[in-house]
Amino acid sequence: MAAGAAEAAVVAVEEVGSAGQFEELLRLKAKSLLVVHFWAPWAPQCAQMNEVMAELAKELPQVSFVKLEAEGVPEVSEKYEISSVPTFLFFKNSQKIDRLDGAHAPELTKKVQRHASSGSFPPSANEHLKEDLNLRLKKLTHAAPCMLFMKGTPQEPRCGFSKQMVEILHKHNVQFSSFDIFSDEEVRQGLKAYSNWPTYPQLYVSGELIGGLDIIKELEASEELDTICPKAPKLEERLKVLTNKASVMLFMKGNKQEAKCGFSKQILEILNSTGVEYETFDILEDEEVRQGLKAYSNWPTYPQLYVKGELVGGLDIVKELKENGELLPILRGEN
Repeated sequence: MAAGAAEAAVVAVEEVGSAGQFEELLRLKAKSLLVVHFWAPWAPQCAQMNEVMAELAKELPQVSFVKLEAEGVPEVSEKYEISSVPTFLFFKNSQKIDRLDGAHAPELTKKVQRHASSGSFPPSANEHLKEDLNLRLKKLTHAAPCMLFMKGTPQEPRCGFSKQMVEILHKHNVQFSSFDIFSDEEVRQGLKAYSNWPTYPQLYVSGELIGGLDIIKELEASEELDTICPKAPKLEERLKVLTNKASVMLFMKGNKQEAKCGFSKQILEILNSTGVEYETFDILEDEEVRQGLKAYSNWPTYPQLYVKGELVGGLDIVKELKENGELLPILRGEN
């Protein structure tokens, strides 16, 4: 019995190997919920999430589950802006309706169940979900001293109002983090009720709603904006501080616990083998650092390794230094 159930779960999670196959699947599964796992074979967290999907497939036979190797089908990954694994996209009627970045099994389960039921939870479950959502929104609005909830990202705003808001904040050198409401439909709808504000963008300082674009324009005109929002240090000063944050600093995709690209995974293995202590910075979490460090160090790719604020190099250089026996002395600051 158990073996048969496991076999059914394996069959339930399809593998997509091409962009054409993916588009065909969107058409075939248009009437049901389709969950797509963008994964990579080198990432252990993806294997764990594949197991979670297999369990969900057993519980929810009406939902279609698919896995797609992100680096193996790059045209699909680029179309949906997949920059790390694991990432899950949710489709209904051939349209993307939700997204989940990272290996969050409880959140994946919750999203699948919610979209599969289309609001058919009993009242007690709805109340519980609402309570969970409010806690999440409180955390998000407090995620940085100044938080902007917008359509798109500061680098690629996806509406004119969001674009204007970003331009005003940059003009006043405001230090802010952002959240793309297109990436999470639950947050997009929930925040309207949470803050009693029906439109986007929305700007928060210390977890308190300041307002939308019109309010920010008024604050700018009255010269109050500079007193309300925290100022950003100049990028070059920030990069200098970051590269000197620890004696050995690695700028990578992901972190020590969870590499999000093959090159970053390899360099972690090399550093771990030396026994030298080091800190990491996830460039996927900060687009300004990701782009700025390339110019600052005149080095176009990641990962990048620094010792005492000086660039050592990327994966190839670190491999060479290890082979030549020079890596350990450099990491210890002896060279």
